[in-house]
Amino acid sequence: MKVVLFCQSIVSCWNNGHAHFLRGITRELVRLGVEVAVYEPKDGWSRMNAVTDDGAAALAEAASLVSGVAVHTYDAHRIDLDQATDGADLVIVQEWNAPDLIAAIGQHRLGGARYTLLFHDSHHRLATEPGDPGSSDLDGYDGVLAFGEVIRQIYLKRGWARRAFTWHEAADTTLFRPAMAVQQDTDLIWIGNWGDDERSRELSLYLIKPAAALGLRTRIHGVRYPDEVRTMLADRGIAYAGWLPNHRAPEAYARARVTVHIPRRPYCEVLPGIPTIRVFEALACGIPLISSPWRDEERLFPAGAYISVATRSEMSDALSRVLRDKDLAQELIATGLRAITTHHTCAHRVRQLLSIAAEVAGKPVGKAQPDAVSATQPVPQ
Repeated sequence: MKVVLFCQSIVSCWNNGHAHFLRGITRELVRLGVEVAVYEPKDGWSRMNAVTDDGAAALAEAASLVSGVAVHTYDAHRIDLDQATDGADLVIVQEWNAPDLIAAIGQHRLGGARYTLLFHDSHHRLATEPGDPGSSDLDGYDGVLAFGEVIRQIYLKRGWARRAFTWHEAADTTLFRPAMAVQQDTDLIWIGNWGDDERSRELSLYLIKPAAALGLRTRIHGVRYPDEVRTMLADRGIAYAGWLPNHRAPEAYARARVTVHIPRRPYCEVLPGIPTIRVFEALACGIPLISSPWRDEERLFPAGAYISVATRSEMSDALSRVLRDKDLAQELIATGLRAITTHHTCAHRVRQLLSIAAEVAGKPVGKAQPDAVSATQPVPQ
């Protein structure tokens, strides 16, 4: 079997959380004996920003994480789709690709290509930004992989896909796992980007103010933090440590005693049930997790996998309890790890992906119109 993936970047994770999951998926496919080829634009914004941010060495390290995967860079104006998809059984196109390329691959499929073609949508814009992505964009696609039930339902209700499947992100447990014999020199760690003012208030309320008030040794990693925010962090005694390539995150988690989940506002208001990938990764690394307001409407995690808080004072109290109570911390770690290993690894998602591909393979392809028969429910995890 051969799988071809078109994405923004699998090598660079600079402001590109999609790379985390895609690396784990491709590695798991290779482990199962599947041939995998990845195509990313040579001048993609994530790759270019990583190099600018002194990350050339990190890109080289990341490339080694997907050993066995053929990673190709292409010129968007010159890509040969016949060559790129030659021998492919399954082609997956991520939503961060250029719209023209997304449409062109759909037309290539309609032109007689025999592979199964799936569109992977793992962004909130479909629910938060008005407008229609255009039914022509997904002409030729056999289905949509949506990273949450809310997104899946939008595709089906608005008639933008004939079939849609809920395909959550997950932890790449080859990389994200508890680290041993690491000295803990940090109380609280946060790994995440500032990001378009979508959670600036929440970061202040649930991270910066509680950390400063409690006097915690706090470290923040991420990009796109304005100068005034960096100054404010320094004034409050919080260390801002810049971009952390994702493959180095497990060690950073191991050095800390607790972390927090602070989703962007859209995930709280219009995307209930969709966690950020950091939840999967933190739990897989065995670090206690406290979440700001977010509703696990798809019941991905059992009670006790993390602590949920509703206010700043509850966050401060939860941080104090976890740092003070070793038994509580160990209970959170054990429950979180169990949730990941039994339900939320990239191996689980690859099995689901192959099941989805088998289900839709060989069915007629045409205009992207809703099909009640093939509006399939998510594959049980």
